[in-house]
Amino acid sequence: MRAPLRVLVADDELMARKRLLRLLSYLPDVEVCGECKDGTEVLQRVAAGGADVVLLDISMPGLSGMEALRLMPEDGPYVVFCTAHAEHAVEAFDAGALDYLLKPIEGERLEKALRRARSRDAQRRFRDEAQRQRVPARAPIDRLAIPTRNGIVLVSPSQVSHAVLDGELVTLATAQGEFLTDLSLQELEERLPACFMRVHRRALLNLEQTVRLEPADTGGFLARTARGDGVVVSRQAARELRRMLGLRKGPGEDGEDRGGEGD
Repeated sequence: MRAPLRVLVADDELMARKRLLRLLSYLPDVEVCGECKDGTEVLQRVAAGGADVVLLDISMPGLSGMEALRLMPEDGPYVVFCTAHAEHAVEAFDAGALDYLLKPIEGERLEKALRRARSRDAQRRFRDEAQRQRVPARAPIDRLAIPTRNGIVLVSPSQVSHAVLDGELVTLATAQGEFLTDLSLQELEERLPACFMRVHRRALLNLEQTVRLEPADTGGFLARTARGDGVVVSRQAARELRRMLGLRKGPGEDGEDRGGEGD
């Protein structure tokens, strides 16, 4: 018997939460592990653990659903947005959402989204279990082996400028061109040297290949690489970068707002 999928319901409207709870009650192997009314509650509940999927509204008091998603840990639960606003779909998927459902939520569509979550969760758990059973990890390799149609390309880590998750595959940008790989960002991060930083849920950046950091309205950066590519740096990663580079705090950090001062 498979374990139930633990679902957290987050919406500031009581009727919306009740509708989702009713739809979930019809689905087998699904367990509601809590309800939240705003983004802050969501982050607290996610930090406590025990949720596999969050059904998350976008428009909520305080932190929006989109802001809450960006502040979740990398290994946090899958997020399925449940919203009345279709215009945020592209931004949601860019931020790492698993699915995007429009209100009023239909039971069949919700079930499909949870099937996707269960499939990915099974794959993730299998990978994590396999990693725990491995022999002690070896040192990072000197070359990355990237299978392509024309054979396996061996890439030196120093030639990699960044890696970005696009759909199910990761695009690796190198001095030799761009290559698709089924290696996850987590696996690449483990194999690459310390000059690589996870700057977004969907991006890994080689700081030695980064030539400019352009401030973004989100509080993060757009990193420009030596290749001329732009890589989105999340607000959370931008804070870490500022500390590493000895830069002043950005607006709003530690409760301060420096107005027109730049980063």
